[in-house]
Amino acid sequence: MSAQNSTPFEIHGTDHVGFIVGNAKQAAAFYQDRFGFEPIAYKGLETGSRDKTCYVLKQGKVVLVLETPMIPDHPHNAHLMKHGDAVRDIAYWVSDARRAWEHTTANGAKSVTEPHEIKDENGTAIMATIATFGDTMHTFVQRDGYSGPFLPGYQTIQSAAPTRDVGLQYIDHIVGNQGNGEMDEVVSWYEKVFGFHKIWTVDDKDVSTEFTALRSIVVANDNEYIKMPVNEPADGKKKSQIQEYVECNFGPGVQHVAFYTHDIIETISDLTARGVEFLMVPDTYYEDLLDRVGDIEEEVEILRKYGILVDRDDQGYLLQLFTKPVQDRPTLFYEFIQRRGARSFGKGNFKALFEAIEREQDRRGNL
Repeated sequence: MSAQNSTPFEIHGTDHVGFIVGNAKQAAAFYQDRFGFEPIAYKGLETGSRDKTCYVLKQGKVVLVLETPMIPDHPHNAHLMKHGDAVRDIAYWVSDARRAWEHTTANGAKSVTEPHEIKDENGTAIMATIATFGDTMHTFVQRDGYSGPFLPGYQTIQSAAPTRDVGLQYIDHIVGNQGNGEMDEVVSWYEKVFGFHKIWTVDDKDVSTEFTALRSIVVANDNEYIKMPVNEPADGKKKSQIQEYVECNFGPGVQHVAFYTHDIIETISDLTARGVEFLMVPDTYYEDLLDRVGDIEEEVEILRKYGILVDRDDQGYLLQLFTKPVQDRPTLFYEFIQRRGARSFGKGNFKALFEAIEREQDRRGNL
């Protein structure tokens, strides 16, 4: 553990992002075909799991777990009914799951599952879970004693079709949307429970359009492998995308997951060819791009072709692009990001992004 870490455990990074979905088999095919995730593990009827089916997919260091309830009274059904297909679990890979649970619950976190061991022929893993904002949770995963494909109880699977990845490396950050006036409480919770620190903030003076605005604070753990922007809507003439999310999700939840790529142009080119839909800004965004962000390595016309956004801070610049929602509700979407030194989150792009989202909100009748 680092010298700066005041907690008795270390977070090595995001272990996986857990989803509850209506049909895990079909969702797995979607993430494989559209986003290039390789199916690596499975748990279901064939493995003795009678109550739920789970598919595990991986690309780079990113692991997604898709779970579907198989019986009427499974608690996942209540989550599905309320939120639709959604992220339920932001799981952390930790050095000591027992200490993580003990420390966080002693500092105010609500326990969901106490520390316990799970075993199979590939070894032992230790897990525990706490609740966070909305119906979201954090599972602590200690896997230093396990060598299987994912976790005990899962079997290795291989896809019948070849998988072509799109160059995703790891999760850059995960964003949680809160109701109006709830952001500060959630930020304080992460500071108290985990010892996270604030690394970035914007408010409605920084980010607003003619109609909508937002406030956001980013918290991170000591090594900054975990970065969690926490958003809330700010008052505006019309309903912001944050408020639309909270209403359509029926409460707080994960708004988007940002995937890091070393070559965003190649990644977006590939995703576009696969039919992934992105939020696009007007061509006018690129007319004064270099005046706003300075010299960049990429050709502006290539960025314009794919709608890729650019922003600069005092450390460098970043490139990013956002998908449209990936399910029927206008809730969860994805970001793709490449950093050339920048440590911020694209504040200079927020106005253009919000205006693009507002056009989609207007089409849905939710602006």
